[in-house]
Amino acid sequence: MRLIISLLAFVVSGLLVGCSSLMLKPADFSWPVESVLKSDGKGMVQESRYQLSFSIKPLLFEETGDSTNVAGITVRMIRDQMGYYYLVAPKFKNVYVFTSAEGGLKLEKKVMISEAGLGAPAFNARPPHVQLLNGNDKPRLLSKSGIQEGAQQ
Repeated sequence: MRLIISLLAFVVSGLLVGCSSLMLKPADFSWPVESVLKSDGKGMVQESRYQLSFSIKPLLFEETGDSTNVAGITVRMIRDQMGYYYLVAPKFKNVYVFTSAEGGLKLEKKVMISEAGLGAPAFNARPPHVQLLNGNDKPRLLSKSGIQEGAQQ
């Protein structure tokens, strides 16, 4: 009886180990500095250092309601430790947090920053957060959940 139970336990544990996916932890996906990306006439931006390119047309339409004037728009982007992408541009009211998706970037969170729009936004890495600067405004710490009140600057 013991032999059967031991054999059964061995088979079940072998199946469970065989079905589990390989996970490499810990991993840090953060970019040390923000990327400043300028769109082309088709609304595409490209980050050569990290081999990333995407269209900002849907983002511009979401923020401004216009996706026809897309050439020469400068967006700022940074990636946090968990692999989330943060995007902002001058005059934007929001910071957009994206996650990787099959063949694109998927909106995770839209974080309202200023009803008047940002003047000169910039990002800094402040692990585990991302710091948003905007001229003389008080810096804000962001995470994939939004603004992190009370977090260490």
